[in-house]
Amino acid sequence: MPKLTHSRAVFLMVVVALMWSIAGVVTRHLEHARSFEVTFWRSLFTLLSLLLILPALQGRAVFATLRQSGRALWISGLCWSVMFTAFMVAILLMPVANVLVTMAVGPLLTALFARVLIGHRIAPRTWVAIVLAGVGIARMYGSQMAGLPLAGTLVALCVPVAAAINWTVVQHAQRHGQAVDLVPAVLVGAAISVIAMLPLALPLRASLHDLGLLALLGVVQLAIPCVLAVRCGRVLKAPEMALLGLLEVIFGILLAWLGAGEEPSMAVLTGGALVIGALVLNEILGWREQRWQSRSLQRS
Repeated sequence: MPKLTHSRAVFLMVVVALMWSIAGVVTRHLEHARSFEVTFWRSLFTLLSLLLILPALQGRAVFATLRQSGRALWISGLCWSVMFTAFMVAILLMPVANVLVTMAVGPLLTALFARVLIGHRIAPRTWVAIVLAGVGIARMYGSQMAGLPLAGTLVALCVPVAAAINWTVVQHAQRHGQAVDLVPAVLVGAAISVIAMLPLALPLRASLHDLGLLALLGVVQLAIPCVLAVRCGRVLKAPEMALLGLLEVIFGILLAWLGAGEEPSMAVLTGGALVIGALVLNEILGWREQRWQSRSLQRS
């Protein structure tokens, strides 16, 4: 495939965020499929898509890579399966906006997990961002606890927790010279999700209309953007990826509002603004700090 320029990678990540964001509005138009069945079909279509996409991009050697990979890839795959499952179940239990804002704390949880588990230092600006994001989450849920299911809140929190564990495992493996290819890890996650969800999804009630929408989610909302995001990650720096990934929250809330009439409450908007603002401030300050350090090294 042709090499991405920086500007094209930025544009592609915006498209990726838009593709990720369609999950909420699409699920609101399902007829009969519910809960675990939704997760089963989306994961199945994702798995089938990746079984076609990966050999086309990386050749058949990608399957040999799976057999030869170490424990980190399989742990990453397990984390992906938890994220797939928890996200779809949470979307069906709670408003889209609540789920997306909860997911947005993933980068900050990753910083905490990396500090506790592998000893990464947390910059003061990140501690401030963590506190602000915590205030935002408390604001978002505090005024709604009576109207939101506790199960939905806990399931939604599984997504950023699994993401934080995933990235921490990947970082730890890379520090020890074991690079983890995230696209095959997504394939493993989809396979685990399909196997785990099938018994819970029975009896299957999805209509042809539902299957069309769930195929759209499996292919367009998950398989393709995950492959594209990994490719963009080879060009863009981590702060850029984090900031552009936040567009999923904005796009997702707008699409659910315009396409399904799911208007976010003021508590979600203000709490979400605190979370997003904390993340943006942290990433921008981190980006400027890295640029300043690189310039200082060049001068010396």
